Parts: sequence; structure tokens; C-alpha cells
Amino acid sequence: MGHYVPTGRIANDYFEKVNGLTSDWIVQRTGIRTRSKANADENCDTMALQAVEDAIKTLPYDIKDVDLVVGAYYSVYDSVATAGHVIQQKYDIKRAKVVYASAACSSFINGLEIAEGYFAMGKASKALIICSEHNTYYSNEKDPKSGHLWGDAAVAFFVSKERQTENDIEILDIFTEGLGNVGKGPGGVKLRPGEDGITMPDGRDVFVNACRYMIYALNNALQDTNLKIEDIDKFICHQANKRIVAQVAHQLEKPMEEFINNIEEFGNTGSASAPLVLSQHKGDFKKGDIVALMVFGGGYSCGCFIVRF
Repeated sequence: MGHYVPTGRIANDYFEKVNGLTSDWIVQRTGIRTRSKANADENCDTMALQAVEDAIKTLPYDIKDVDLVVGAYYSVYDSVATAGHVIQQKYDIKRAKVVYASAACSSFINGLEIAEGYFAMGKASKALIICSEHNTYYSNEKDPKSGHLWGDAAVAFFVSKERQTENDIEILDIFTEGLGNVGKGPGGVKLRPGEDGITMPDGRDVFVNACRYMIYALNNALQDTNLKIEDIDKFICHQANKRIVAQVAHQLEKPMEEFINNIEEFGNTGSASAPLVLSQHKGDFKKGDIVALMVFGGGYSCGCFIVRF
């Protein structure tokens, strides 16, 4: 796995001039102090390429062996030629299937599930899942409801059907579910480029359902693997709001020390956020550690995947 985070940082003080929100107000309600922002010459595709470059440093086989590339994100730079196609061209990956899927902030886990399906059908054996979110390309900073939330980042995961080395991280389970019939559903979070960009009209509804359904997704994944909550060494939630993470920890009766976060510096980096945390901290885990990643996405949707180091 690999990742890329742009060097740009936008501090909370910036938004007091733009939409009237003070730094204290933002920190109290979201936990965010700064957010990452892509430079003027960067976009969804260039960040994805950087994440792949980071991941191939430890790849135990030639990238040309990849036979499936899955783009799984929502903040596209080009909705025709996707980041997957750009990567295929860059590395001359011949005869690979290249697909794109979006399920808001659940997109990355859905991308893993797509690879799982191709593996099961015998149509692929080595997949590259890329997730690159350029939220600030679409966000409206003047929007007092959500303009201050968004950050940019990308991740790249190489996933194989068979074990390649003794150091491989094993995916124990992947669970996803659409929740369009829950709460505000498709109206909870929107991205309409021709209108007002990426918005969150009802943050309260998102908050309540995110807390509920990230735990729901975790419980389903635990059931699939016959694991118990006590077997999980660390938890990673979608980095939408630190208060959501605190509420999930409270409901699970787990200390916040067992939850790894990066929202304070990077903001909400969309569907890249949970896998980004995992990639950033991959060197901190020891052999046998089990990590659960839980997400909730606009639309709505939820997901969880569990890995063992």
C-alpha cells in the first residue's frame, strides 16, 4: 500500500474571513485544525500516480503483472478517462481490466469488493485499487455547513488473490451495503459540479447515521470472520468528524487510544481517509495485529474491512 498527501495546508483561521467560522468553533465541532490542499498543478490523477509510486517501492512483483485496475473514488478529474486509465498508460499495463466505481466515502471498500469478485470469478489475480480525492476542486469554501471540512489525498493498494510474501497483509473480510433508503439518503451529501459543488445540507442526519452504520458494518464483518470486538487491536473510522469517532468509541466501549486518526491535520479526505490512515501507520503494527476499518458514505452507504498483519 502507498499514499500521497499534498503539501498544502489550510488553517482554520482562513475560514473566519471566508464564511465567518472561528477556529475554536471548527475544532469543537469537527476536530479539524488544518486540511490538506492540492497545489494548482495537481489533480485527482496526478495524486493517484504519486500514491502508486509510493506503493510500488515494496511491491514484490512487476506492476505489469497487474490484471485489474479499480478506480474507487468520487471527486473525478475526468469522468471519461479515469485515473485507472492514466495509470495503465503510465506503466504500460497491457491486457488489464480497468473499471471505475463510486459509492461516496465508501468507494474504496467497494473497490476492494470488486477485486474480490473478479478474483472469485477467476478473471483476475493481481489488482490495483486506487482512490484519489480532490475535494477542494469541488468544495465551496463559503459554505458554512461544510466548506471548511474538505482535504485532498490519494491511496493505492496492490491486492493479490494468492499470498506473495510472508509479510503480506491479509484481508480477512470485506462488507459493504447501500443505505439509500435510510434517513436523508441521496440528499444527505451532494456533489453537483454544475450547481454548488460538494455540500452536506444536513450534517446532523449524516452524524447520527454514520455512528450507527459504521458499527453495523463492523458487526457484520466480525460475524463473517468469527472474530470478537476484543480481537481487534486498532480501529480506523472514516475521517469525517472526530466527534463521530468519539461516539463510535463510546458505543463500542473502547478507549479513544484504540482509534487512529488523521483528521486534525488533513480534514475529511473522503473515501481515501480510512485507507490513508492505515497506509500512514503500516510500520507501527506488529505481526498478527488485526485492524478494522469502518466507513460511512453519502448516498448513503457503509462498509468495513478487516486486515491482519
